[in-house]
Amino acid sequence: MEDQEPGPAGDEHAASVGVAALTGTLCAALALAVGEFADALSPRLESFVIAVGDVFVDLTPGPLVRTSIETLGMAQKAVLLGGITVGTLAVGALTGILAPSHRRLSLGVIAALTLFGGWATSRSPLTSPAWSWAVVAIAACAAAGALHFAPGPVRRRAPPPDAPDDPRIRYADRRGFLEWAGGISVASVALVGVGRTLLADDTVQVARRRIVLPAPATTTTAGTTTTVTTTTTGPESTTTPPTTTEAGLPTAGDLSPYLTPNPDFYRIDTALTVPVVDPGDWKLSVTGMVDEPYDLTYDEILDMDLVEETVTLACVSNEVGGNLVGNAVWTGVPLAGILERARPQPAAGQILGLSVDGFTAGFPLELATDGRTAMLAVGMNGEPLPLAHGFPARLVVAGLYGYVSAVKWLSEVVLDSWEGVDGFWIPRGWAKEAPIKISSRIDTPRTRRLSAGRQPVAGVAWAPLGGIAAVEVSIDAGPWQPCRLGEAASGETWVQWLHTWDAQPGEHRIEVRATGRDGLVQPAEPVPPAPNGAEGHHVVRVSVA
Repeated sequence: MEDQEPGPAGDEHAASVGVAALTGTLCAALALAVGEFADALSPRLESFVIAVGDVFVDLTPGPLVRTSIETLGMAQKAVLLGGITVGTLAVGALTGILAPSHRRLSLGVIAALTLFGGWATSRSPLTSPAWSWAVVAIAACAAAGALHFAPGPVRRRAPPPDAPDDPRIRYADRRGFLEWAGGISVASVALVGVGRTLLADDTVQVARRRIVLPAPATTTTAGTTTTVTTTTTGPESTTTPPTTTEAGLPTAGDLSPYLTPNPDFYRIDTALTVPVVDPGDWKLSVTGMVDEPYDLTYDEILDMDLVEETVTLACVSNEVGGNLVGNAVWTGVPLAGILERARPQPAAGQILGLSVDGFTAGFPLELATDGRTAMLAVGMNGEPLPLAHGFPARLVVAGLYGYVSAVKWLSEVVLDSWEGVDGFWIPRGWAKEAPIKISSRIDTPRTRRLSAGRQPVAGVAWAPLGGIAAVEVSIDAGPWQPCRLGEAASGETWVQWLHTWDAQPGEHRIEVRATGRDGLVQPAEPVPPAPNGAEGHHVVRVSVA
């Protein structure tokens, strides 16, 4: 039998383009892996993906940021970083396609990416500019070298003897290409794996675990209250005798616990990776419009008279019924005392917190001394602050959305005039003054199908600073029915609420509203989160069998 003639030229070209794209993708992956290795090697170096992500965070228009938070919530960062990774690999694929016939253009793409990567990684206040540029240069050389020595497109069959030679294309055997691709893949995976497992520096975590917070001089806690649990036997739900717990109604169905566990506490911030700050090297600077600027070390803060306060924090991007809110016991030093030592000047009207990663947020100076909890926090729920929530120190201000007050990984407190400076989010379209609005949420029923009979309807409500006076639910737009409230440490925290509903078969609509101790009833008209917090009643729909 005679050998078959080679396939159409178009098929051969498509195969060559595919191999070239894979070549460029693997070269880009190698460059990214060098950046990941460097990021693990030293806290003064940053991953290329993270650095580019920081650029996107800083330059993205406010409306687009709001949309991404509303759509993706706490998955926003993972989607951004994944998109940057995929985009970088796609540019690598394009470079690989251009390389055989447009060598100068492909080298220009690599040079442009090198310059952009060097600028992105060196702009962070946490990195070393010189070393950042060095790492980018090494990564670029690795990618360019891998591309230069890569075998050319692989012909599936030998060309016929009379086929014209194309000097722009260098053909290689399939085995040679597979060996090259396998080597680049192994090298990339090894760089990332070694960096994350063998070179990961857990010095700060070890130091954090060794810290024992001193007993607070003052504390606020909720008294003992009753808890309602539900059991189901057959088609009907029954209510069991109440039990006593520290606060609230934490076992009524899926009701959120009164204190949010640290791993479950929401996290919304601009840091794409958690800043790792050694408490031994850290200091807090108090500067700006003060007569006596000074610095505080971590040990000096622990030697002060600490206080312990229970405070609910909420994100301004939280939708009605959303989970970007949590309640915790915070340990720290009153901010008023720290400011008093610095002697604020008469023109000072704003407290601006600066994070180690450059984030800023500001709020009126008088809110630090009006009686609310405003503290430099070092502890959360009885332990040193978790790294993800601001270790070694952060700001906690009751009654304000986090974007104007809750600066994590705090490095400096600056006093300025109210008009003199804006925090990070203000030029991006958010309100400069941001008191938390009264709100309520239905936690249970969480499932959309229920059995007929007695069912708990429960959730949480908050109205900093005054607190909640009443919570009511309405079934199928019927009359408002009062709910039972759990105890709360103060008006600065949320309160759990419970209503027992005699569920009848059919489709039902459950709505909740809260009333503050100041008489304010939660508005029913829907208002979006931007620019100063969402409004409206939370509604769930259920089907009762």
